Amino acid sequence: MFGTGIGSGEVAINVDGADVERITGTAVLPTLHGCFSLGTVIGGLAGMAATAASFPAHWHLAAVALVATALFTYAIGAVPARTGIRTAPPASDTAQRSRSQVWRDRRLLLIGAIVLAMALAEGAANDWLPLLMVDGHGLDAAAGSLVYVGFAAAMTLGRFSGTFFLNRYGRATVVRASAISGAIGLSLVIFSDNVVVAAAAVLFWGLGASLGFPVALSAAGDSGPDQTARVSLVATIGYIAFLVGPPALGFLGDHYGLRSAMVVVLAFVAMAVFVAPAAGASSVARARRRSGRSGKPAQRA
Repeated sequence: MFGTGIGSGEVAINVDGADVERITGTAVLPTLHGCFSLGTVIGGLAGMAATAASFPAHWHLAAVALVATALFTYAIGAVPARTGIRTAPPASDTAQRSRSQVWRDRRLLLIGAIVLAMALAEGAANDWLPLLMVDGHGLDAAAGSLVYVGFAAAMTLGRFSGTFFLNRYGRATVVRASAISGAIGLSLVIFSDNVVVAAAAVLFWGLGASLGFPVALSAAGDSGPDQTARVSLVATIGYIAFLVGPPALGFLGDHYGLRSAMVVVLAFVAMAVFVAPAAGASSVARARRRSGRSGKPAQRA
């Protein structure tokens, strides 16, 4: 029940965020995902503190539930009614076919591949990074958890600063740079035997994984008609990576070691470097280019 609620709720939030981007012409999904990562940092620190104080886990979870319920009750009223719901039937058979063929859109599937790779990089760290640092690099449990908090902090930094880089360089460049950063970090964690280097490389891993998911969702919403279906499809691909990836890595880690298992993640992230052009330029960047050509401000949707 917890997983179903979180998964379906996050798809809806991403649809709403993409709608805000369309209306305002401003990249907001990176910042929204930054709040997710900030919550991860706060939760990780709170978990470490609760463990150190031998605070009972069931009371810890009850406190988290109360705080989350309060935040949800405060925020849900700001979401407009019927957000993401199709307000009118298709105007033509062509429009109906365009929705039924979302799965056949080559560019959208490439964007889904970017999300798959970056979600796998994020999910692998969420599920296995502390144990990877303990079993693969010899850290104790507390230090391994602290390295994971560093990863989440790098994710938070990357997402909160993402809008600046998107407006300046565009989506494709940001996705490629993110994938390169993630690949460098993963390579050092996997192949370096120096624990300090490996721990520092986690920051590159976190920065690299930070923007792929939200930027690809923005690109999906901007890739054609029926924004809700497109964002939902790409978000679902990402959650499939979260669902299937970590157990598969655990299976490989049990047989070959976690460091070796992470080579699979590295291969997917390296693939994202080459398919990054599918993410395209941001709507903001296109509007600015149109404005520069015409000499007049571009009208926003």
